[in-house]
Amino acid sequence: MGEARGAAARAGVAAGLVLGAGACYCVYRLARSRRAGAAAGTKGAASARDGSAPGGSLLPRVSGLSVLSSLAWGGPSNLQSDTDLPKSPSNLDAHHLQKLIHLLELTDDPLIQEQALVTLSNSAAFSVNQDIIRNLDGLSVIGKMLSNSIPKVKEKALNTLNNLSMNVKNQEEIKVYILQVCKEIELSPLNSDLQLAELRLLTNMSVTNDYHHMMTNAIPCFLHLLSEGNERTQIQVLKVLVNLSANPAMTRHLFSAQAPSLLSLFDNCINKEILLRALMFAANLNENMKNEEGIITQDQYSEDSVFSLLCGHSTQYTKKLVCLLHHHDTEVKEQVAKIITQLRGDTKTRYSGKLQ
Repeated sequence: MGEARGAAARAGVAAGLVLGAGACYCVYRLARSRRAGAAAGTKGAASARDGSAPGGSLLPRVSGLSVLSSLAWGGPSNLQSDTDLPKSPSNLDAHHLQKLIHLLELTDDPLIQEQALVTLSNSAAFSVNQDIIRNLDGLSVIGKMLSNSIPKVKEKALNTLNNLSMNVKNQEEIKVYILQVCKEIELSPLNSDLQLAELRLLTNMSVTNDYHHMMTNAIPCFLHLLSEGNERTQIQVLKVLVNLSANPAMTRHLFSAQAPSLLSLFDNCINKEILLRALMFAANLNENMKNEEGIITQDQYSEDSVFSLLCGHSTQYTKKLVCLLHHHDTEVKEQVAKIITQLRGDTKTRYSGKLQ
């Protein structure tokens, strides 16, 4: 009978946990039912979508995972009418979030952990909840899930931190996980959802220059993923690299990195989203070099370095840029024209290599 009750409880959790405030309540109730040896199944109700950006956050500036995903609402069919379930995610109260964080802290059940994190992730689409979760010490509780042995739980924890990182004050606490995430990216299965979630968090954490120095050692890994990853991975890696390249302090670190296959991205047949970001990456580095103090010499960098490929004697790169001037997309052609102007203009006296 005990095993049957446990199976029924797990089935109830799987069927009944839905996103949003209803899920918050369901997770809490079902966890209690699990301890008592009984649980009831639930069904999700309607879904809603809010298109407004949380005020006072980094939302307009980040390019990672969308936080305005559909939020499903509903609760247990046997709940009484006097329950205190909020009717909207923006009305999620602190005590709901506190119960959810407390549950996440106590449970070892990966299914409950996963669903609790999904609920927190969706609630973090609203700036007021981002502050509440931080004030409840939720960031550290969620952060501990990054060391969980279950990949799906880690992925959901990363997605939650990703949404929470759109708040500047939250970033000040989330920064302690940057080095861990950088190491995990290299160990995660190539092109996996887990690896993409790790890259999305670094995308948000690299929107400002404040934490770029913490990602320096991961640059070779980023460029490796750019070479070996699929299009989804390449796009996400380039979002991080574009953010890093916008910071003049990161220029020499990026220039010295090895990227033998980088030029393969500068081609008419490449996905426009990848091509545009690769061009932005190059344009940013050129702009930084223009403002660099002192002369940058070719012999400072190896043959396969980013500098040698983009700013050295590479006739292949020059030919690729000329071909891209005939690209069908106007935005691509504008970026290419900008790069050619940079290379033949102000940067002419900034380094010792000849322009082709």
